[in-house]
Amino acid sequence: MIYIERLVLKKRVRRETRAYPVVLLLGPRQCGKTTLARALARERSAHYFDLEDPETPLIAESAALILRGLSGLVVIDEVQRLPQLFNLLRVLADRHPLPAHFLLLGSASPELVKGVSESLAGRVAYVPMGGFDLDEVGADRWRKLWSRGRFPVSFLASDDEHSYAWRQNFIQSFLERDIPQLGIRVPGPTLRRFWTMLAHWHGQTWNASELARALDTHQRTARHYLDILCSTFMVRQLPPWFENVGKRIVKAPKVYFRDTGLLHALLGLRNLEQVLGHPRLGFSWEGFAMEEVLCRLQAEHDAYFYKTHAGAELDLLLIRGGKRLGFEFKFQDAPRTSQAMRAVMNDLRLDRLSVVYPGTQRYPLDDRIEVLPLNAIGTSL
Repeated sequence: MIYIERLVLKKRVRRETRAYPVVLLLGPRQCGKTTLARALARERSAHYFDLEDPETPLIAESAALILRGLSGLVVIDEVQRLPQLFNLLRVLADRHPLPAHFLLLGSASPELVKGVSESLAGRVAYVPMGGFDLDEVGADRWRKLWSRGRFPVSFLASDDEHSYAWRQNFIQSFLERDIPQLGIRVPGPTLRRFWTMLAHWHGQTWNASELARALDTHQRTARHYLDILCSTFMVRQLPPWFENVGKRIVKAPKVYFRDTGLLHALLGLRNLEQVLGHPRLGFSWEGFAMEEVLCRLQAEHDAYFYKTHAGAELDLLLIRGGKRLGFEFKFQDAPRTSQAMRAVMNDLRLDRLSVVYPGTQRYPLDDRIEVLPLNAIGTSL
């Protein structure tokens, strides 16, 4: 299989592991964390422990004895499987001089992040990681990235059928193996049913009562299922922007699949042709383009949407350096300005509004409004 090196991400992890005693690389399973960490380990002759390996010597009883004697870079993969490590790492991170830096890899969950936050406050740097982005695969391959998704094995598969089969197997393994390993007691078929329903909700405002009725369960149960998918990096909740603009604002979050390949698999779409003919085409494009924006601008924590009950709406609002940047995602050949765009510009006092589309030309629409192709995101913003 072809290998695509994650140069920008590798550089960031390399920089953080030199600046902080502990670095936590967080992302979904199979997104390439292990490949990246092993490449870094080879560069620095690091010590590598995979907690999914049944023969690993790093177990609760021996962890202190083993880790105290190591120097250089120490990589611990799937660290959430041994939460007892967090208190030990706090002690090891406070040594002076510091003989070892720790790179932790995790594929979930609130418990993992909570454990790090409580034990390693001020000692840890967080580096989020997803699958491939356009910078890594090439701007001309956006259709393939959109259709197959960002997971390396899915994207690099020999053909669409192998990619689709891998994604279906990933979904099954995630539900039957990964979720139980996190200590979550939800039947796989039930969570798959919810996940499939959510595929039809992609890009829309969360409605717990409607989904709960469809599942014949309680709203809090539907909320719990959503939290599981969010905490394992399968789904993103985009919060609404609250501001006193004198309008009735939608206050529920929007939900998006982080990976459109998994979205398409759960919708039964095997290739780009089927995606282009599906009623959810526009929402699929919106989620794909949004992830690209958030990845390129590293803006996950300052991202919102805006919607009023009167119908004014903005797909994505970013707050960066005191500026308000708006994004609309249009699967159109040549987007044009609209009264709704101007209304949102005034409501939110946007510094700039970018309309992201699948074309290749960048051109202005109006004062502070322009059309951008995907590969131009991040330039001159």
